[in-house]
Amino acid sequence: MGSSKRLAAHYDMRAQHRAILAAARAGPLQSLTDRELGLRDHPVTIYPYPFVAVRAWVRFGPEAIRVDAKLLRSTPLAAGVGFRAEEQVFRCWVWGNAVESIPGDDE
Repeated sequence: MGSSKRLAAHYDMRAQHRAILAAARAGPLQSLTDRELGLRDHPVTIYPYPFVAVRAWVRFGPEAIRVDAKLLRSTPLAAGVGFRAEEQVFRCWVWGNAVESIPGDDE
């Protein structure tokens, strides 16, 4: 019996959405503070659509989870990312080294 890459990707996405929603029950989504971002000292780059696909470590309360996200903004030290879980959209700032690009993703 063969397997479908498209179905595998769909099931991976559904599993990630369940994991995100479970982590969200542990506490609110954490984001870097204005002081940590240092927006007065560092320029912000805002990326146009289509956004760059990335994997990022985010934190809900004490729970850390790695998610597939889109890079929305960046500074020299931080990245503003957005990601979904079913109908919910999440956005936060994380440290730049918590983000990596997804190789070969054409979105």
